[in-house]
Amino acid sequence: MTTVSAPFQQRRLCALGAIALAAAGSLGGTAWAQQPRPPASALAYHTVAAATQAGWHSHEAQVEAVRDALLSAQVPGAIVAVQVQAGDAVKKGQPLLKIDGRMAQQGAVASQAQVSAAQAQLHVARKEYERQQQLFAKHYISQAALDSAQAQWQAAQAQVKALQAQAGVAATQSGLHTITAPFDGIVARVPVTVGDMALPGTPLIALYDPSALRITAQLANAPAQALRQADEVQIELPSAAQRLRLAATQVQVLPSADPLTHTVTVRVALPADATKLVPGLFARLWVPATAPSASADGAAARLPVWIPTQAVVRRAEMTGVYVQATNGQPQLRQVRLGPVQGDQIEVLSGLRPGDQVALEPQKAAKGH
Repeated sequence: MTTVSAPFQQRRLCALGAIALAAAGSLGGTAWAQQPRPPASALAYHTVAAATQAGWHSHEAQVEAVRDALLSAQVPGAIVAVQVQAGDAVKKGQPLLKIDGRMAQQGAVASQAQVSAAQAQLHVARKEYERQQQLFAKHYISQAALDSAQAQWQAAQAQVKALQAQAGVAATQSGLHTITAPFDGIVARVPVTVGDMALPGTPLIALYDPSALRITAQLANAPAQALRQADEVQIELPSAAQRLRLAATQVQVLPSADPLTHTVTVRVALPADATKLVPGLFARLWVPATAPSASADGAAARLPVWIPTQAVVRRAEMTGVYVQATNGQPQLRQVRLGPVQGDQIEVLSGLRPGDQVALEPQKAAKGH
């Protein structure tokens, strides 16, 4: 009788177990392979094509008033009255704020009193000069006496003029304690209140004219210069349901660039009926893109590529689309997107004309 050692029996059992597991795995793998996958042909695809023209590029902008003013104090003093608040409509010359001007008023009164005293002395000097003329005509006085009376009269005249000028300065100084509206407008903000100390240069009231508004944007030099030859621009406002088309005559491109950002300021005058807008609102300026031109090696410049917005899928910080691969299956590809126009979005990089983009990214993800 043959005796089998214990280690040999253990090795045989392990081998039989491995065969059994392999058979079970084979059956399980067969079942897995038989599970149906969604056919790629069931997906709807969009063929990417280059735009026939350069299109439009958008730039962030903001609404601002053509005429606005930040009224400041010219004289020191405590604020004793604030007669308007933010949102009030004011007329030109209307008092808005008062600064304590009692000292200035007293100075104006004193200056006026000095003018009155000088005028009285002038009256006496004129009478004296007239008497001296009569006496000189009768040869009772000398020419020197007449000349002295004339000099006193002229000196009194000069004194009156000097004091009148000083009184005018004092009156003007007193008037600076009342802040008035320089034009018809709307009070934007009042950053001070009664009791605050006003110093020269301290902002007191911000005012703007709502009848003339514009939007301002900062553009790079190339699109700003191209804008000079454009026929029109488009603007997008919060209160407008669609873009507004404006003629190029309403566009102003400033002739200088910012030395820090190297951008050029572009201003676009808004229509007179844009009364619901206020300065500071966000807006968007759409300018015609520069026409494509040939590069140095003779290759044509890239035309914009647009796809439906529904084809875009976003996962965390990644933005992409499902593109049909060579094996017919959808493959996720990362793209860089540009501005949106209606239901279309520009693809700046990641796609080229002829690519097939899945229009149902959720369905494509299940079949991928």
